[in-house]
Amino acid sequence: MENIFKMTEGILNRYKLDIPSCPYPLDVERFDGLEQMSALYHYTIRFTSSHPDLTAEMMLSKTATLSMGVGKLLDSVVGKIVHGVVTNFRRLAGSRDQVTYEIILEPFISLLDKQFRTHRFFVNKSVPEVVEQILGEHGLKRWEYEFKLKQTYPKREQINQYQESDLAFIERLLAEVGIFYFFTLQPDTQTEVVHFADKQSAWTFDKKLPLNSPSGTNDNAVDSVWDIQVWHNVVERSVTASDYNHREAQNILTSVPADMTRGDGDGITYGDVYHYRPRHLERGDKITPATETGNFWARLEHERFLSAQTTVTGSSTDHTLGPAQVLTIIETAISPTLPRETENGVVIIRTGYYGSRKNALKVTWVAMPYYENRCWRPAAKKRPVISGTLTARVTSAKDNDIYAWQDASGMYRVKFDADRDDKRQGMESMPVRFAKPYGGDKYGFHFPLIQGTEVAIAFHEGDPDRPYIAHALHDSRHVDHVTEANSTRNVIRTAGLNKLRMEDKRGEEHVKLSTEYGGKTQLNLGHNVNASRVLRGEGAELRTNDWVSVRGGKGILLTADAQPDVGSKMLEMDRAVEQLEQALTLARSLQTAAKGAQATVSDIDSQKTLNSSLKYLKMPGLLASAPAGIGILSPETVRLASGGASIGLMSGKNTDISAGQSFTVAASEAVSLFAQAAGMKMYAGAGKVDIQAQADAMNVSALQDITVASGQGSVKVNASKELILSCGGAYIKLSGGNIELGCPGNILLKAANVNQTGPASLDTPPVTFPKGYGGTFTVTDPESGDIKPFTSYRVTSPDGEVLEGISDSSGKTAPFYSSTPGNVKIEFPREQKDEGPGHWVTVDHDYHGLKNTAIMAINRLTSMGDEGRVFGSEGKDYMNTKRDKIQEWQPLPSDATDEIEQQSAVHRYGEQRKVTQTFLEGDDAWAVTGQSWHWQPTTADDVYEGSK
Repeated sequence: MENIFKMTEGILNRYKLDIPSCPYPLDVERFDGLEQMSALYHYTIRFTSSHPDLTAEMMLSKTATLSMGVGKLLDSVVGKIVHGVVTNFRRLAGSRDQVTYEIILEPFISLLDKQFRTHRFFVNKSVPEVVEQILGEHGLKRWEYEFKLKQTYPKREQINQYQESDLAFIERLLAEVGIFYFFTLQPDTQTEVVHFADKQSAWTFDKKLPLNSPSGTNDNAVDSVWDIQVWHNVVERSVTASDYNHREAQNILTSVPADMTRGDGDGITYGDVYHYRPRHLERGDKITPATETGNFWARLEHERFLSAQTTVTGSSTDHTLGPAQVLTIIETAISPTLPRETENGVVIIRTGYYGSRKNALKVTWVAMPYYENRCWRPAAKKRPVISGTLTARVTSAKDNDIYAWQDASGMYRVKFDADRDDKRQGMESMPVRFAKPYGGDKYGFHFPLIQGTEVAIAFHEGDPDRPYIAHALHDSRHVDHVTEANSTRNVIRTAGLNKLRMEDKRGEEHVKLSTEYGGKTQLNLGHNVNASRVLRGEGAELRTNDWVSVRGGKGILLTADAQPDVGSKMLEMDRAVEQLEQALTLARSLQTAAKGAQATVSDIDSQKTLNSSLKYLKMPGLLASAPAGIGILSPETVRLASGGASIGLMSGKNTDISAGQSFTVAASEAVSLFAQAAGMKMYAGAGKVDIQAQADAMNVSALQDITVASGQGSVKVNASKELILSCGGAYIKLSGGNIELGCPGNILLKAANVNQTGPASLDTPPVTFPKGYGGTFTVTDPESGDIKPFTSYRVTSPDGEVLEGISDSSGKTAPFYSSTPGNVKIEFPREQKDEGPGHWVTVDHDYHGLKNTAIMAINRLTSMGDEGRVFGSEGKDYMNTKRDKIQEWQPLPSDATDEIEQQSAVHRYGEQRKVTQTFLEGDDAWAVTGQSWHWQPTTADDVYEGSK
């Protein structure tokens, strides 16, 4: 060691202060210093100088070295060197000969306390990585700090610096996870090195000093310790830590009670501490918990309490004594005087140094007993509390993303407005949840947030590291859709222009539900206006340029009948029912008349059934009613049909049918026309009138006269067998080529001449009628022979005509007719094909029963230290269990595109496959740790297989 007398240029002083930026000699008058673990060392040095005006520019933020000499005054050598920067400078007093000054010397990282940030955000970094980044930003080289860590610290999703200096921030982070720090001197550069550690092995263990109280001013030139005192405090007996992880809400994250004395503290500890702190995502093993798990925090917290349980203090002359040293006190007395707390050594926590021109260096120290099984931990520093919210912007990994960018849990990432650091796009924050006014299991209230949307970020219990989206905000770039221009409107409007608008302006109230698709598909209710707020209608409107489907499984009521009392029943239809009954009464009355006239009667029973079904929609029917009329119009075909029952047309007055071309009536059985009071007329304005009974007789009768006349042609009566004209008993009979005349009275023949010639005959063409073929069929299953009611069918006749329909309740088809005989072809178009394009759909899981039970039992037995943990709360309980995911090949869904159908593999419908999966821990990009427990290989419940 260098002689300090020479270093001080002949000044009789054991202590030397060197400030390279100050060119004037400095003479140390006195100093006192404090060094401690997890805190900055702090030396207050008072010195004199002959220069009357040392400036702040020479001192502040400049490096300085305090050297302490040991040994005899004239032969003292440098024993301890303190290096740092000047953080405070004062001029105390002055005279013509010298001026007294004072400085405070601290390590360089004390200047980090001047780097203050209201906000800073670190994403996907561990605590050591954050500390290392900050030290690097302040120019510290890698050799100027060192990490000596036993634990591996996980990357946290987000760590926020809030209203803290860089120094306070890293001290808080280090203390939170139990990492302490201390300083040493680099032997080559003679500058300070900061060490960060979480284990006992980082301490110095070769420090031994005898117990020897100095007598007077003589210590026999041997460093020693004396004045040993021990302080005891009652501390907490155990700590339990608990938390909740919303990503695995089923897991219990409560630790077991941690007692780091292993029972040795019984009787001198008291109280069980319970911490519910939002900081751990897993429970962790009881014996060897992973870092930042529930059991880790509980153990760490109890070590903090135990660090303050027993305090050992003393004094010494050893200038090398310092924090992070394990001091062994050697006692030479025959009768031991040391307390047992020093038997295994003590860990120096804090040291104080005092020296002056008049007095030799004196060292005081504070320590705790050394334990093999627990470590000293710094006291935790409170996390800042954020009151209120911070503004941020929703972000996305895609540029100009028009849709929300979320993870599998529906969480977002945001870019804080206060964030000045460059980060990868879409990874500017941890995944954050979106608070909503209502939610549950796959239901709730969620409007997706789009890139660039301003949001207000709140924090669970004000914790800077637990952000969530509280609500969305408008700004000048994302203008509010409700302003003073339309302040009477309540509007929900999405980025895709889907809209629900509710107008509250008195006298103009309306509701509008609208989407841009289908040429603005809209439901408008109330006072309906256009974009310029000009009235365009009142009431209700459903409009679209695409299709409209109205479906009511239990019935549909369409009515124009007024309902003044809005509290009336929804299916109130008294007026419509009156009309139904009135129409049925008319039909029944006319049926009686028709029956009396021996006309074919109408199907009144089916109309009764219809009335019963439609009355208050007891059955799934459709009832349309209007007091002022109903019109059904189309420039194309209009159909009124019943495929399996009757159609009834009733009118209290006329039933008028007009056709621009033909009017046809076809019935598979009878056609009956009955006019009760005013006769019946059939006129053909042009063309022939043909009346035929193609398969039976024809009767034409009248109560009074019958007139058959031809205005410009002939009247021909032809019979293939016999023609008889009779009246009053007289008759003319034409049969077999003969004419027979007979009468009960006279035959009067009036003629100018009667000419009798030979026999003659008139050949007339035979009367022929078209012949048709037809019948009905019963639909049956080709394999079982069972009748198939209500089954769609397609029939191709011998003529090639295709007819489609649905069988009735008895499985019967509608009757079919053809002009030519032959076989008909019947198909069932809706029957599923044997094979075709489709997708694999999960229909069941097989969890291998007893085999998996045995595996889980083995897992539990090998989970050492998990006593008290609920089975199944951690994925390792199910490790290596297997299951078969059973999937069935099913047809493509109705909304599948043509491209999907063309590219799909083809399998037999109903074919099944098994995908065997194993429960393992694997990669998971969204998990905090990058891994999670899940079934592997990962297989979706709905799989589209492409063609090979």
